[in-house]
Amino acid sequence: MTRLFATTALALVSIAGAAQAGSHSQDVSACLITKTDTNPFFVKMREGATAKAEEIGVDLKTFAGKFDGDHETQVQAIETCILDGAKGILITASDTSSITGAVQQARDAGLLVIALDTPLTPADAADATFATDNYLAGQLIGQWARAQMGDAAADAKIAMLNIQVSQPTVGVLRNQGFLDGFGIELGDPNRWGDEEDPRIVGQDVTQGSEEGGRTAMENILAADPMVNVVYTINEPAAAGAYEALRAIGRENDVLIVSVDGGCPGVQNVADGIIGATSQQYPLRMASLGVEAIKAWAEDGTKPEPTEGKAFFDTGVGLVTDKPVDGVSSISVEEGQDLCWG
Repeated sequence: MTRLFATTALALVSIAGAAQAGSHSQDVSACLITKTDTNPFFVKMREGATAKAEEIGVDLKTFAGKFDGDHETQVQAIETCILDGAKGILITASDTSSITGAVQQARDAGLLVIALDTPLTPADAADATFATDNYLAGQLIGQWARAQMGDAAADAKIAMLNIQVSQPTVGVLRNQGFLDGFGIELGDPNRWGDEEDPRIVGQDVTQGSEEGGRTAMENILAADPMVNVVYTINEPAAAGAYEALRAIGRENDVLIVSVDGGCPGVQNVADGIIGATSQQYPLRMASLGVEAIKAWAEDGTKPEPTEGKAFFDTGVGLVTDKPVDGVSSISVEEGQDLCWG
């Protein structure tokens, strides 16, 4: 087993070095705007940003939508940050295209705007993006699932549990990456649902929740009860899918894969509920983002994307205790040590 972290070391050093070059006086202010303040993923982001801000002397203000998809509250938060004289904004946008007008206002006012986790549409609407390579995250679980199935992959019956209707966002990247990794020919890679491979027996939406995962799985099982591979947008959706499968006595003969790598999700891998998950590092995204804003405030330095990519790649690791040849992975024990670090 080898560790896979798709992060450019030189870029990390560059950002960290620039951030440490100045004084630690709290004359630099920054804002973190997340989709919600209850999702554990965004809670971890806030922890990372807050700890780094205290360490390097940045006055950090945090904002969040009232629910996932609360675009208006995020717009109001951007306006507040501009009026407060913030030097930069870190944002996980609920509506990646509609937010661009408010983001441009912030940039016009001299703020550095960094998208975290979710690229804006278009991506260059922000000054930079710090994110997981979500396509790669999907590819890894697709490659792993195909290798686990062996020859039976040619006749797989695959259920795709997405977050919401197809749109240019991380949900599409993960979905298309998985299908690519599994060996399925894509249609338009910027949307899901136009593939013609008969192995895909159903696609449904979950809103990323356990309840949504259970309902979506029930819907697809009603159409084809012999599903044997389940892709899920995240681990809560995977947990819901597992419960739907358990209700019909099929929890032990269906392969479930997912993305996120939160501590509860990694525990589900340990417990055999999920076969493998691609782990993200939101704390790293946020802490590096705070360092980048400090560097921008002190000497105008903007973060550079990872070489060969349009964004700064904060890494991904496939977590499983069933490694396969040709697919880099880390153990569940390692995943538990790293979960959302």
